[in-house]
Amino acid sequence: MADAFIYDHVRTPRGKGRPDGALHEITPIQLATQTLAEIRDRNQLDTRLIDDVIFGTAMPFGEQGSNLGRTAAVNADYAQEVPGLQLNRFCASGLEAVNLAASQAAGGFIDAAIAGGVESMSRLPMVIDGPWVGDPQVSWKSYYTPQGISADLIATLDGYSRGDVDAYAVQSQERAAAAWDQGYFGKSVFGVRDVIGEVLLDRDEHLRRGTTVETLGALKPSFSQMGEKGGFNAVAIQRYPQVERINHVHTGGNSSGIVDGSAAVLVGNAGFGRSAGLKPRARVRAYASIGSEPTIMLTGPAAAAEKALKRAGMRREDIDLWEINEAFASVVLRFQRDLDLSPEIVNVNGGAIAMGHPLSATGAMLVGTVLDELERRNLNTAVITLCAAIGMATATIIERV
Repeated sequence: MADAFIYDHVRTPRGKGRPDGALHEITPIQLATQTLAEIRDRNQLDTRLIDDVIFGTAMPFGEQGSNLGRTAAVNADYAQEVPGLQLNRFCASGLEAVNLAASQAAGGFIDAAIAGGVESMSRLPMVIDGPWVGDPQVSWKSYYTPQGISADLIATLDGYSRGDVDAYAVQSQERAAAAWDQGYFGKSVFGVRDVIGEVLLDRDEHLRRGTTVETLGALKPSFSQMGEKGGFNAVAIQRYPQVERINHVHTGGNSSGIVDGSAAVLVGNAGFGRSAGLKPRARVRAYASIGSEPTIMLTGPAAAAEKALKRAGMRREDIDLWEINEAFASVVLRFQRDLDLSPEIVNVNGGAIAMGHPLSATGAMLVGTVLDELERRNLNTAVITLCAAIGMATATIIERV
Protein backbone atom coordinates (compact mmCIF):
# COMPACT_ATOMS: atom_id res chain seq x y z
CA MET A 1 0.00 0.00 0.00
CA ALA A 2 1.21 3.50 -0.84
CA ASP A 3 0.91 6.47 1.49
CA ALA A 4 -2.22 8.59 1.36
CA PHE A 5 -1.37 12.20 2.12
CA ILE A 6 -3.37 15.21 3.27
CA TYR A 7 -2.30 18.19 1.18
CA ASP A 8 -4.67 20.87 2.45
CA HIS A 9 -8.02 21.54 4.10
CA VAL A 10 -10.51 24.38 4.34
CA ARG A 11 -13.76 25.03 6.14
CA THR A 12 -16.51 27.57 6.40
CA PRO A 13 -17.22 29.27 9.68
CA ARG A 14 -20.12 27.70 11.53
CA GLY A 15 -23.32 29.75 11.34
CA LYS A 16 -26.14 29.40 13.84
CA GLY A 17 -28.58 26.80 12.61
CA ARG A 18 -31.61 29.05 12.86
CA PRO A 19 -33.55 31.28 10.45
CA ASP A 20 -31.71 34.29 11.91
CA GLY A 21 -28.30 32.61 11.50
CA ALA A 22 -25.79 34.35 9.25
CA LEU A 23 -25.64 31.45 6.78
CA HIS A 24 -29.36 30.69 6.59
CA GLU A 25 -29.70 32.28 3.13
CA ILE A 26 -26.87 30.14 1.77
CA THR A 27 -28.12 26.81 0.43
CA PRO A 28 -26.20 23.59 1.11
CA ILE A 29 -25.09 23.39 -2.50
CA GLN A 30 -23.68 26.91 -2.28
CA LEU A 31 -21.85 26.10 0.97
CA ALA A 32 -20.29 23.05 -0.70
CA THR A 33 -19.58 24.98 -3.91
CA GLN A 34 -17.74 27.77 -2.10
CA THR A 35 -15.76 25.19 -0.11
CA LEU A 36 -14.66 23.38 -3.28
CA ALA A 37 -13.79 26.68 -4.95
CA GLU A 38 -11.71 27.77 -1.96
CA ILE A 39 -9.60 24.62 -1.77
CA ARG A 40 -9.07 24.76 -5.55
CA ASP A 41 -8.11 28.43 -5.68
CA ARG A 42 -5.77 28.55 -2.71
CA ASN A 43 -3.83 25.59 -4.12
CA GLN A 44 -3.99 26.78 -7.76
CA LEU A 45 -5.35 23.32 -8.42
CA ASP A 46 -5.92 21.90 -11.88
CA THR A 47 -9.14 20.02 -11.13
CA ARG A 48 -8.43 17.56 -13.94
CA LEU A 49 -6.04 15.97 -11.43
CA ILE A 50 -8.93 15.19 -9.06
CA ASP A 51 -10.45 11.73 -9.43
CA ASP A 52 -13.47 12.22 -7.17
CA VAL A 53 -15.35 14.57 -4.86
CA ILE A 54 -16.64 12.61 -1.87
CA PHE A 55 -19.03 14.53 0.37
CA GLY A 56 -20.97 13.34 3.37
CA THR A 57 -24.46 14.52 4.19
CA ALA A 58 -26.21 13.25 7.30
CA MET A 59 -29.63 14.52 6.23
CA PRO A 60 -29.59 13.62 2.50
CA PHE A 61 -32.95 14.95 1.39
CA GLY A 62 -34.36 18.05 -0.27
CA GLU A 63 -31.66 20.65 -0.83
CA GLN A 64 -29.03 18.21 0.47
CA GLY A 65 -30.07 15.23 -1.63
CA SER A 66 -29.34 13.86 -5.08
CA ASN A 67 -25.53 13.38 -4.97
CA LEU A 68 -24.43 16.72 -3.63
CA GLY A 69 -20.75 15.86 -4.24
CA ARG A 70 -21.12 15.72 -8.00
CA THR A 71 -23.54 18.64 -8.12
CA ALA A 72 -21.19 20.87 -6.12
CA ALA A 73 -18.24 19.93 -8.34
CA VAL A 74 -20.18 20.95 -11.44
CA ASN A 75 -21.41 24.11 -9.76
CA ALA A 76 -17.87 25.04 -8.70
CA ASP A 77 -16.67 24.75 -12.33
CA TYR A 78 -14.50 21.71 -11.74
CA ALA A 79 -13.47 19.78 -14.83
CA GLN A 80 -16.50 17.89 -16.06
CA GLU A 81 -14.54 14.62 -15.85
CA VAL A 82 -14.55 14.85 -12.02
CA PRO A 83 -17.28 12.57 -10.61
CA GLY A 84 -18.92 12.94 -7.24
CA LEU A 85 -20.17 10.73 -4.43
CA GLN A 86 -22.50 11.37 -1.52
CA LEU A 87 -22.24 9.13 1.55
CA ASN A 88 -23.92 8.92 4.93
CA ARG A 89 -22.50 7.64 8.20
CA PHE A 90 -24.51 10.22 10.10
CA CYS A 91 -22.24 12.45 12.22
CA ALA A 92 -19.10 10.58 11.11
CA SER A 93 -19.81 11.15 7.40
CA GLY A 94 -17.18 13.84 6.84
CA LEU A 95 -14.46 11.74 8.44
CA GLU A 96 -15.61 8.63 6.60
CA ALA A 97 -15.31 10.59 3.34
CA VAL A 98 -11.67 11.38 4.19
CA ASN A 99 -11.04 7.72 5.01
CA LEU A 100 -12.59 6.53 1.76
CA ALA A 101 -10.46 8.96 -0.24
CA ALA A 102 -7.33 7.86 1.64
CA SER A 103 -8.00 4.15 1.15
CA GLN A 104 -8.51 4.58 -2.59
CA ALA A 105 -5.37 6.69 -2.93
CA ALA A 106 -3.32 4.24 -0.86
CA GLY A 107 -4.63 1.32 -2.88
CA GLY A 108 -3.72 2.92 -6.19
CA PHE A 109 -7.30 3.21 -7.41
CA ILE A 110 -7.21 7.02 -7.54
CA ASP A 111 -4.51 9.66 -7.39
CA ALA A 112 -6.47 12.33 -5.52
CA ALA A 113 -9.89 13.24 -4.18
CA ILE A 114 -11.49 16.05 -2.26
CA ALA A 115 -13.40 14.72 0.73
CA GLY A 116 -15.59 16.40 3.30
CA GLY A 117 -19.18 17.22 4.04
CA VAL A 118 -21.87 19.84 4.30
CA GLU A 119 -24.90 20.41 6.51
CA SER A 120 -27.33 23.31 6.53
CA MET A 121 -29.19 22.78 9.77
CA SER A 122 -30.99 26.12 9.56
CA ARG A 123 -32.63 25.02 6.31
CA LEU A 124 -33.08 21.28 6.84
CA PRO A 125 -33.92 20.10 10.35
CA MET A 126 -32.20 17.13 11.94
CA VAL A 127 -34.74 14.38 11.33
CA ILE A 128 -33.96 10.73 11.98
CA ASP A 129 -36.29 8.78 9.72
CA GLY A 130 -36.32 5.33 8.17
CA PRO A 131 -37.04 1.95 9.75
CA TRP A 132 -34.83 2.51 12.81
CA VAL A 133 -37.44 4.99 14.03
CA GLY A 134 -40.48 4.36 11.86
CA ASP A 135 -40.75 0.57 11.88
CA PRO A 136 -41.95 -0.64 15.33
CA GLN A 137 -40.37 -4.07 14.89
CA VAL A 138 -36.96 -2.52 14.18
CA SER A 139 -37.13 0.17 16.86
CA TRP A 140 -38.27 -2.43 19.41
CA LYS A 141 -35.36 -4.74 18.60
CA SER A 142 -32.80 -1.93 18.93
CA TYR A 143 -34.46 -0.34 21.99
CA TYR A 144 -34.57 2.95 20.10
CA THR A 145 -34.01 6.09 22.18
CA PRO A 146 -33.12 9.62 20.98
CA GLN A 147 -29.49 10.67 21.34
CA GLY A 148 -30.16 13.10 24.18
CA ILE A 149 -31.53 10.27 26.29
CA SER A 150 -28.47 8.21 25.38
CA ALA A 151 -26.17 11.02 26.53
CA ASP A 152 -28.04 11.28 29.83
CA LEU A 153 -27.83 7.49 30.18
CA ILE A 154 -24.04 7.68 29.85
CA ALA A 155 -23.94 10.35 32.55
CA THR A 156 -26.16 8.22 34.79
CA LEU A 157 -24.11 5.06 34.34
CA ASP A 158 -20.78 6.85 34.83
CA GLY A 159 -21.93 9.17 37.61
CA TYR A 160 -21.32 12.47 35.82
CA SER A 161 -23.17 15.24 37.60
CA ARG A 162 -24.70 18.37 36.15
CA GLY A 163 -21.67 20.21 37.48
CA ASP A 164 -19.31 17.84 35.67
CA VAL A 165 -20.90 18.26 32.26
CA ASP A 166 -21.32 22.02 32.70
CA ALA A 167 -17.67 22.38 33.72
CA TYR A 168 -16.62 20.55 30.57
CA ALA A 169 -18.83 22.84 28.48
CA VAL A 170 -17.21 25.93 30.01
CA GLN A 171 -13.78 24.53 29.16
CA SER A 172 -14.87 24.06 25.53
CA GLN A 173 -16.10 27.65 25.32
CA GLU A 174 -12.94 29.06 26.89
CA ARG A 175 -10.61 27.05 24.67
CA ALA A 176 -12.50 27.94 21.49
CA ALA A 177 -12.54 31.64 22.37
CA ALA A 178 -8.81 31.59 23.08
CA ALA A 179 -8.10 29.79 19.81
CA TRP A 180 -10.06 32.35 17.82
CA ASP A 181 -8.43 35.26 19.68
CA GLN A 182 -4.96 33.88 18.95
CA GLY A 183 -5.70 33.25 15.28
CA TYR A 184 -5.40 29.47 15.38
CA PHE A 185 -8.28 28.94 12.93
CA GLY A 186 -7.19 31.62 10.48
CA LYS A 187 -5.26 29.16 8.34
CA SER A 188 -8.33 27.16 7.38
CA VAL A 189 -11.50 29.25 7.74
CA PHE A 190 -12.66 31.33 4.78
CA GLY A 191 -15.47 33.88 4.57
CA VAL A 192 -18.76 32.71 3.06
CA ARG A 193 -20.17 35.16 0.53
CA ASP A 194 -23.68 36.02 -0.59
CA VAL A 195 -24.93 36.29 -4.17
CA ILE A 196 -23.40 39.75 -4.64
CA GLY A 197 -20.02 38.74 -3.22
CA GLU A 198 -20.32 40.31 0.23
CA VAL A 199 -18.87 38.30 3.12
CA LEU A 200 -21.70 37.12 5.35
CA LEU A 201 -19.63 35.32 7.97
CA ASP A 202 -15.94 34.70 8.57
CA ARG A 203 -15.95 33.53 12.22
CA ASP A 204 -17.83 30.82 14.10
CA GLU A 205 -21.13 32.35 15.13
CA HIS A 206 -22.24 29.90 17.82
CA LEU A 207 -19.49 30.73 20.33
CA ARG A 208 -20.80 32.02 23.69
CA ARG A 209 -18.10 34.07 25.36
CA GLY A 210 -18.35 34.55 29.09
CA THR A 211 -20.10 31.25 29.69
CA THR A 212 -19.78 30.10 33.30
CA VAL A 213 -20.93 27.11 35.30
CA GLU A 214 -23.39 29.47 36.99
CA THR A 215 -24.97 30.66 33.73
CA LEU A 216 -25.18 27.10 32.43
CA GLY A 217 -26.71 25.99 35.71
CA ALA A 218 -29.75 28.17 35.01
CA LEU A 219 -30.65 26.13 31.92
CA LYS A 220 -33.29 23.43 32.21
CA PRO A 221 -32.49 19.86 31.12
CA SER A 222 -33.34 19.41 27.45
CA PHE A 223 -34.38 15.78 27.43
CA SER A 224 -36.27 15.15 30.69
CA GLN A 225 -39.74 15.65 29.26
CA MET A 226 -38.92 13.56 26.20
CA GLY A 227 -37.61 10.82 28.45
CA GLU A 228 -40.37 10.84 31.03
CA LYS A 229 -43.52 11.69 29.07
CA GLY A 230 -42.30 10.26 25.78
CA GLY A 231 -41.51 6.93 27.41
CA PHE A 232 -37.87 6.79 26.31
CA ASN A 233 -36.53 6.62 29.86
CA ALA A 234 -38.45 3.38 30.30
CA VAL A 235 -37.00 2.00 27.06
CA ALA A 236 -33.44 2.86 28.13
CA ILE A 237 -33.96 1.34 31.57
CA GLN A 238 -35.38 -1.81 30.01
CA ARG A 239 -32.12 -2.15 28.07
CA TYR A 240 -30.03 -1.14 31.11
CA PRO A 241 -31.96 -2.53 34.09
CA GLN A 242 -29.13 -1.68 36.48
CA VAL A 243 -30.27 1.96 36.16
CA GLU A 244 -33.03 2.93 38.58
CA ARG A 245 -33.73 6.30 36.97
CA ILE A 246 -32.16 8.50 34.26
CA ASN A 247 -30.39 11.59 35.57
CA HIS A 248 -31.08 14.28 32.98
CA VAL A 249 -28.04 16.57 32.99
CA HIS A 250 -27.69 17.70 29.38
CA THR A 251 -28.91 21.07 28.17
CA GLY A 252 -28.41 23.24 25.13
CA GLY A 253 -25.35 24.61 26.91
CA ASN A 254 -23.45 21.35 27.34
CA SER A 255 -24.52 19.69 24.08
CA SER A 256 -23.28 20.31 20.54
CA GLY A 257 -24.63 23.41 18.83
CA ILE A 258 -26.94 23.25 15.82
CA VAL A 259 -25.12 25.06 13.00
CA ASP A 260 -24.55 25.34 9.25
CA GLY A 261 -21.17 24.57 7.72
CA SER A 262 -19.01 22.79 5.17
CA ALA A 263 -15.44 21.49 5.02
CA ALA A 264 -13.11 19.82 2.54
CA VAL A 265 -9.82 17.92 2.75
CA LEU A 266 -7.51 17.39 -0.24
CA VAL A 267 -6.20 13.81 -0.17
CA GLY A 268 -3.85 12.19 -2.65
CA ASN A 269 -0.83 10.00 -3.29
CA ALA A 270 2.75 11.16 -3.82
CA GLY A 271 2.38 11.27 -7.59
CA PHE A 272 -0.52 13.67 -7.32
CA GLY A 273 1.58 16.00 -5.19
CA ARG A 274 4.31 16.07 -7.79
CA SER A 275 1.83 16.72 -10.60
CA ALA A 276 0.05 19.47 -8.67
CA GLY A 277 3.22 21.05 -7.29
CA LEU A 278 2.03 20.55 -3.70
CA LYS A 279 3.79 19.30 -0.58
CA PRO A 280 1.95 16.92 1.73
CA ARG A 281 1.23 18.07 5.27
CA ALA A 282 0.27 14.74 6.83
CA ARG A 283 -0.36 11.10 6.01
CA VAL A 284 -3.36 9.02 7.00
CA ARG A 285 -1.82 6.23 9.11
CA ALA A 286 -4.95 4.18 9.80
CA TYR A 287 -8.67 4.37 10.32
CA ALA A 288 -11.54 2.25 11.61
CA SER A 289 -15.30 2.30 11.87
CA ILE A 290 -17.16 0.17 14.40
CA GLY A 291 -20.67 -0.61 15.56
CA SER A 292 -21.63 -0.16 19.21
CA GLU A 293 -24.72 -0.86 21.32
CA PRO A 294 -27.48 1.17 19.60
CA THR A 295 -29.53 2.24 22.63
CA ILE A 296 -26.72 4.05 24.42
CA MET A 297 -25.41 4.77 20.91
CA LEU A 298 -22.64 7.26 21.73
CA THR A 299 -19.95 5.12 23.38
CA GLY A 300 -18.15 3.88 20.26
CA PRO A 301 -15.28 6.40 19.86
CA ALA A 302 -12.95 4.67 22.32
CA ALA A 303 -13.36 1.29 20.62
CA ALA A 304 -12.94 2.86 17.18
CA ALA A 305 -9.78 4.65 18.30
CA GLU A 306 -8.35 1.46 19.79
CA LYS A 307 -9.08 -0.46 16.59
CA ALA A 308 -7.36 2.22 14.50
CA LEU A 309 -4.36 2.20 16.84
CA LYS A 310 -4.07 -1.57 16.52
CA ARG A 311 -4.17 -1.35 12.73
CA ALA A 312 -1.41 1.27 12.80
CA GLY A 313 0.73 -0.74 15.22
CA MET A 314 0.56 2.16 17.65
CA ARG A 315 -0.29 2.66 21.30
CA ARG A 316 -2.27 5.36 23.04
CA GLU A 317 1.01 6.87 24.26
CA ASP A 318 2.14 7.41 20.65
CA ILE A 319 -0.61 9.99 20.07
CA ASP A 320 0.11 13.67 20.74
CA LEU A 321 -3.38 15.18 20.33
CA TRP A 322 -6.92 13.81 20.35
CA GLU A 323 -10.03 15.27 18.74
CA ILE A 324 -13.36 13.76 19.70
CA ASN A 325 -16.57 15.38 18.57
CA GLU A 326 -18.36 17.04 21.45
CA ALA A 327 -21.77 15.62 20.63
CA PHE A 328 -22.57 15.88 24.35
CA ALA A 329 -20.29 16.57 27.29
CA SER A 330 -20.75 13.06 28.70
CA VAL A 331 -19.47 11.54 25.43
CA VAL A 332 -16.11 13.25 25.86
CA LEU A 333 -15.90 12.51 29.57
CA ARG A 334 -16.56 8.80 28.87
CA PHE A 335 -13.97 8.80 26.08
CA GLN A 336 -11.29 10.37 28.29
CA ARG A 337 -12.08 7.87 31.02
CA ASP A 338 -12.03 4.82 28.75
CA LEU A 339 -8.63 5.69 27.26
CA ASP A 340 -7.23 7.29 30.43
CA LEU A 341 -6.39 10.52 28.61
CA SER A 342 -5.29 13.81 30.08
CA PRO A 343 -7.75 16.62 29.30
CA GLU A 344 -4.72 18.69 28.32
CA ILE A 345 -4.38 16.81 25.02
CA VAL A 346 -8.07 16.39 24.16
CA ASN A 347 -9.96 19.01 22.11
CA VAL A 348 -7.34 21.60 22.94
CA ASN A 349 -9.06 24.33 20.91
CA GLY A 350 -12.59 23.61 22.05
CA GLY A 351 -15.19 21.77 20.08
CA ALA A 352 -18.79 21.43 19.00
CA ILE A 353 -20.26 22.50 22.33
CA ALA A 354 -18.71 25.92 21.78
CA MET A 355 -18.59 26.20 17.98
CA GLY A 356 -21.34 23.86 16.81
CA HIS A 357 -21.67 20.52 15.06
CA PRO A 358 -22.67 20.72 11.38
CA LEU A 359 -23.19 16.94 11.37
CA SER A 360 -21.53 15.52 8.25
CA ALA A 361 -19.05 18.41 7.95
CA THR A 362 -17.66 18.06 11.46
CA GLY A 363 -15.31 15.14 10.86
CA ALA A 364 -13.52 16.92 8.04
CA MET A 365 -13.36 20.07 10.17
CA LEU A 366 -11.72 18.14 13.02
CA VAL A 367 -9.07 16.73 10.68
CA GLY A 368 -8.12 20.26 9.67
CA THR A 369 -8.27 21.67 13.20
CA VAL A 370 -5.93 19.10 14.66
CA LEU A 371 -3.53 19.18 11.69
CA ASP A 372 -3.13 22.93 12.09
CA GLU A 373 -2.54 22.43 15.81
CA LEU A 374 0.06 19.72 15.27
CA GLU A 375 1.94 22.10 13.02
CA ARG A 376 1.60 24.98 15.46
CA ARG A 377 2.92 22.91 18.37
CA ASN A 378 5.48 21.00 16.25
CA LEU A 379 3.90 17.69 17.22
CA ASN A 380 3.42 14.62 15.06
CA THR A 381 0.36 12.43 15.59
CA ALA A 382 -3.35 12.82 16.24
CA VAL A 383 -6.53 10.78 16.49
CA ILE A 384 -9.84 12.16 15.22
CA THR A 385 -13.04 10.35 16.21
CA LEU A 386 -16.81 10.84 16.22
CA CYS A 387 -19.77 8.86 17.49
CA ALA A 388 -22.67 8.33 15.09
CA ALA A 389 -26.34 7.42 15.27
CA ILE A 390 -27.62 3.85 15.61
CA GLY A 391 -24.48 3.01 17.56
CA MET A 392 -21.43 3.62 15.37
CA ALA A 393 -18.12 5.45 15.53
CA THR A 394 -15.26 6.28 13.18
CA ALA A 395 -11.65 7.09 14.06
CA THR A 396 -8.67 8.22 11.98
CA ILE A 397 -4.98 8.56 12.81
CA ILE A 398 -2.93 11.18 11.00
CA GLU A 399 0.80 11.84 11.16
CA ARG A 400 2.68 14.91 10.01
CA VAL A 401 5.24 14.56 7.26
